[in-house]
Order: sequence, then structure tokens, then C-alpha cells
Amino acid sequence: MFKLPLTKVSQRVFLLLLLACPLFSYAQVVNNIEQFNQAVKTLAPGDTLVMANGVWRDVELVFKGKGHKNKPIKLKAQTPGKVIISGQSNLSFSGEYLVVEGLVFKDGYTPTGEVIAFRTSLDDLANHSRLTNVVVDDFSHPERQLSDLWVAVYGKNNRIDHNTFVNKRNRGVTFAVRMNSEGSRKNNHIIEYNYFGPRQVLGANGGETLRIGTSHYSREYANTLVQYNYFDRTNGEHEIISNKSSGNTFRGNVFYEAQGTLTMRHGHYTRVENNYFLGNRKPNTGGIRIINEHQTVNNNYLYGLTGHRFRGALVIMNGVPNSPPNRYDPVIESTMNNNIVIDSDYIQLCAGADAERSAPPSSTEMQNNIIMGKHNLSPFTVFDDISGISFKGNVLNKDASNPIQSGFSSEPYSVRENQHGLRVPAQKLIDKIAFGEVKLPVTKAETGANFYPKQDRHVAFQSGQTLLVKAGTDTLVSALNRSQPGDTLVLENGGEYLLTRFANIQHPVTIMAKAGEKPIIRSEKPSFIVIENGGALEVENLWFDGAESPDYKGNSVIRTSRYSMNINYALSVRNVKVTDLNVNGFFYFFKAHPGTFADYIEILDSEMVNITGAILQLNKETDDLGVYSVENLTLSGNTFKDIKEEVATVYRGGTDESTFGPMVTVNNNRLINVGKGSTHRSGASMYFHGVQKLHIANTEWDNSAPLELYLTNGEPITLIEDIQLKNTPKIRANNTGYQLNNVTYK
Repeated sequence: MFKLPLTKVSQRVFLLLLLACPLFSYAQVVNNIEQFNQAVKTLAPGDTLVMANGVWRDVELVFKGKGHKNKPIKLKAQTPGKVIISGQSNLSFSGEYLVVEGLVFKDGYTPTGEVIAFRTSLDDLANHSRLTNVVVDDFSHPERQLSDLWVAVYGKNNRIDHNTFVNKRNRGVTFAVRMNSEGSRKNNHIIEYNYFGPRQVLGANGGETLRIGTSHYSREYANTLVQYNYFDRTNGEHEIISNKSSGNTFRGNVFYEAQGTLTMRHGHYTRVENNYFLGNRKPNTGGIRIINEHQTVNNNYLYGLTGHRFRGALVIMNGVPNSPPNRYDPVIESTMNNNIVIDSDYIQLCAGADAERSAPPSSTEMQNNIIMGKHNLSPFTVFDDISGISFKGNVLNKDASNPIQSGFSSEPYSVRENQHGLRVPAQKLIDKIAFGEVKLPVTKAETGANFYPKQDRHVAFQSGQTLLVKAGTDTLVSALNRSQPGDTLVLENGGEYLLTRFANIQHPVTIMAKAGEKPIIRSEKPSFIVIENGGALEVENLWFDGAESPDYKGNSVIRTSRYSMNINYALSVRNVKVTDLNVNGFFYFFKAHPGTFADYIEILDSEMVNITGAILQLNKETDDLGVYSVENLTLSGNTFKDIKEEVATVYRGGTDESTFGPMVTVNNNRLINVGKGSTHRSGASMYFHGVQKLHIANTEWDNSAPLELYLTNGEPITLIEDIQLKNTPKIRANNTGYQLNNVTYK
């Protein structure tokens, strides 16, 4: 540790300052954790503790001090963005009038439950303090289901601004305001101008981006202000923001292509005003969900939102009579007024109505909203008694149907793009509700750390170089080891490829052959290909054959890592032939191990014959906590013949309502002698348990086991149409909550 030296030129100035100000402040530069800890003990109001540029690895930084309002104590990077905190590290700070700025957390994870904590012990909290220009980027625990918080705010009167939080990959809220002591309630925190960057689908509860409070303290007041933040594709779960306390305000925030909603899950007297939701017709994009009493949802702009039920553009929930704090308080004396909803599919009233949630809204208004949409002409869904909602002055386009008898006028669908690039209705309608100028309240560029670029790190298939791979033994393995993200490996038409070791996929890569005779791939290992953390695979015009495979129970052509993968993968299989996976009784085409998650899996235009296991085994998340293995599954244009187990077995157990998937599409397939193996446990040709959206069409079963469904919570949408069952039993299901159209039996 050393004091910043004074130059000779400035010595005379320094003496004058010293005489004038006996409390002269210093900046101290520290180079390691030992110097840091020693320096913290000496800090006085107005001092600055400077962390030297470089990588600080495996450090637990504890920053304490008592500054003054006009002389805060600062902890800052020597150069913003050049101090990298990595490994198993974290930061906690407590005291008064502290400022933390310019640090970057990456390439590691916290050894505790919090990366940045506004406290150093249960009783030592940070007040009147600021976190600014700080980055947390993929500082994620490698165990996907282990939970931690990136930022945990305690104390009172703190400001969190111009920070970047991007790529949280494990379970846990990205940013949480904690209220577990009196010293953290009625906190008056300000959270503003932060960039909440992409967060992948978690496939489980616990993927919120921002949470204020918890159900235990939900009737306490936080009085937190959340304004002018940018939520960019924050897709962890269906609650992007989970409000779980009272007296909070959300205004001027932008939600860009974010799957989920701003949810008033618990707490009362919440204000949601002048926020912009830009779904751009992306799947599961949602808006605002009202639960509880005295909620205000006014003057928000919602465009291109496709989410349904709890993920609708505007949602008013049913509640539980005399609800305990952790369930659903009924909606009472709330407003959903003066909002503009453009090309968004669903407005849900009394959502969640069931035997428990039996209390409809009361003394509530839905007035002066403009609703213009061309994609779904039946936007309103009413689940229960809406007599407690007052409808007045709303506008709906003429060609849309409406189950609500009064409080709406009809106008032609007329939407244009304004000078700010936003889709808007006629100006006379905007003026009528006094909405004001339709313009983003904050831009992406105005948020986040000013030194940290907002780069999209997604690597597309076939975006890199093309590598030609000669036939032979382990030539494919060698080529994979040389490949870079996005590369395409092109095999020789008709060539023979033998694998004597695992072909490990560690980044997005394509393995394919050009049109013509398929190259054949065999393996001497129990799995041909292993998708590791960070990997994604596309295969096209290949032939996988099991003739050289060892006699091991549980063989597979492709599988995920046996270890937890905190980066989502994708698997695309197109025009592929698979034969003779029959060396033992349980040989699978693809197996997903627990703790892994696919954004999508697709098998298209392929032929798979003589297989003793399943084609897709996606049923290993069996804790019944709403966890599952794949978000989107597509089977189209395939022939599956002589398959002893299922073509697909997909499992999502439990009753949790925090996630969207799985979503499954099965179209134009043939199943011949599928699911009739003597050791087959489910006795089904396809088994779908807890799938939230299932569409099966134009598919033929011949001499096969039945399709089996297990429909669970969440009002799953299950449509089966234009199918043919030849020498195949009828569909088995635990209830009749599915739609069946045009089924032919032979």
C-alpha cells in the first residue's frame, strides 16, 4: 500500500491545502488482498481506496467505513473495467456514505450466497451508499441448481445505478432487495439506469431478474424506486420482476424481448407507470400481472407480446380468500388504466381461478386502455366473475371479439410506426387518454457500466469456418479438437468414420455431409458424442450405426455431460439415419442427464430403425419441483421403426407455475412397431408428463404402443389432431384436459 505521490510542481499547492483543510483526504492504491484489508482500517471520510489494475483472484473483499454525505468513502478501480475479480470471490460492505465503482466480476463465482452484499454481518448494514459502474458477467456457480444472488441490497437509502448484470446461468435471483430486518425495511432504495442483460431460460423456479422482498415480509413496506433500467432478454422464468413487498414504484423501465412479466406477486400499493414492453412477437414475452390490493398500472406501452395465461400482456389474477402471505391476496381497489397495447395476444382476467384461488377482483378499474391487435382477434380471456372490475373508455379494434359487454368502443385497426420507431395507434386515440408522447423513457445505451460493451455472445451454427474431414479412425475427433465456435465439419460422402474415443462437443459446431450418400459413423465407446458445458450440436445428412459399440447397458449415440451444465445447449438433427442400436437392451439415441437444459432439440426428416432404448430420453429431472430438461422439442417428418422404448419421454413434475415449458411439436411422423419392448417400463410409444404446450398432428402409429399423456398444473394446452392409429391402442391420459380432433382408428 502507498499514498499517491505528489509531484514537485504540486507541493506548494499541497501545503496550502493542508493548512486550509486539516482533514485532507487521500487516495490509496492497493495491490493485493493483504494491502486491501490493512487499508480499510485506516479509511476516513473523503478517502478513496483504489484497487490496482489486474486480476484479483479468490478474494473476499470486506469494505467498511463511515463517510459523510459530502465526503463519502470510495472503493474504486484504478481504471474502470481493468480490475477483474475472479475465482471464488465476493464483496461485502457496510457503514455510511460508501461508494463502490468500476469493478468487474467475471470468470468465477461467489463461495457464499451473495456476490455483492450491502452488509458485512447480520447487523452491519450499508446505508446511504452507492454501487455504480460495476459489472457482474457470468459470475455463475458451475452447479446449475445451486442458488446464489448477484446483488443483495440491505440497509436504507442506497442507490444502485449504471451497473451491468449479464449472463447469470445458475439458479437464484440476479438482484434482490432484502428485508429480513427492521434496518432494511422502508428502505427508500433507488435502482436506476442499470442494464440487466440476457439471462437464459433456467427451466426451474428461481430465475427472477429482480426481486424486492419475500413472501414472509410481503406486507411490510420497502418503498423502493426502480426506474430507467433496461431488461434485455431476461428470460430466466416467468417473473422477470417479482415484487414481494409494499409501496414500491416501477417507472420508465424498458423490457426488450423478455420472456415473462413484471409481477406484483405479493405486497400492496405498488405503482407501475410509463414502462415499455417490447416483445417483438417473440415467444412467451409478457407484460404486467396484478395480484393484491391497491395496485396501480397506468400509462404503460406494450407491443408484440405473445405470452398467455400468467404471461399475458395485461393480467389480473384471482386470489385466495383470507390468503396466507405466501399465496395470492385478492385484487382489491386496483387500476389498470391508460395503457397502450399493440399486437399483443392475451389479456387475462381472473387468471388462475381454481378451487383455491376463488376470490375474483373487486373495486378495480380497467379504463381508457387502447388495445389494437391483428394476430389474435380474441384477446380477452375471462376465467371467473368480472363484475368487480369497472370497464370504461377502453378501445378495441373492430374486428376483434370481446366477451365484455360494456366499457369498450370499437375503432378500425390502424397502427403506424412513429418517429421513434414504435408502433402506435391513431394520434386521436392517444390524445384521448392523455398518454403523452410514445417514446422510450430510456435507451439501452444510457444504461449499464459505461466502459463495458453490450455484446451478444450467441454463436450461431455455421457462422465460422468450414473444415473438411477425411474418413478414417478418430479423424472426426481430431477435427473437433481443432474446431472453433460456429465451425462446420464436412464429412466425405460415403466415407466411414470410426471413433475410438469420445467426440466431445465444447462449443457450437456443425457436423454434416453435402447432399448425396451419407457418411457412416460408428463408435467403440459407450457414447459416440458428448455435449459438454458450452457445447451445442447440429448434425445433418449423416448415418450413425451401432455395429462397433460395446455391450454396455445405457449406450447412447449422443448424450449430455454427466455433470451439471450451467450453459444451455441446443441439438439439431436433420436428415439423419440411425440403425442397429441393439448390442444390449438399453441403447438410446440421445440422453439428457440431470442438471442440463436444452433451449431446443429438434429431429427433422430422419429415419431411425432397430433401437433397443428410446430415441429421446428427457425424463431424469424427477424431483417434482417444476424442473425439466428441454424448453422446445420438435419432431417433424421422421420415420421411427422397431424402437423398443419411446420415441420421446419428456418429464416435468411438480406443481410449480414459474416456468413456460416444455413446449413440444410432433408433426408428420410415422411410428412403426414402437414402444413394445419386453423390458419397456412405461409401455408407451411417446410419453409426455407435465408438458405445458403440446401439439401433435399428421402423425401415424402402426402396430405400436399408445401415446400417453400426464397433464398437470398450469392449464397446459394440448392439441392432438389429424392422427391415425393402426393396430395401436387409444391414447392413455390421466384426465381429459386435452383437445382431440380427427383421429382415425384402423
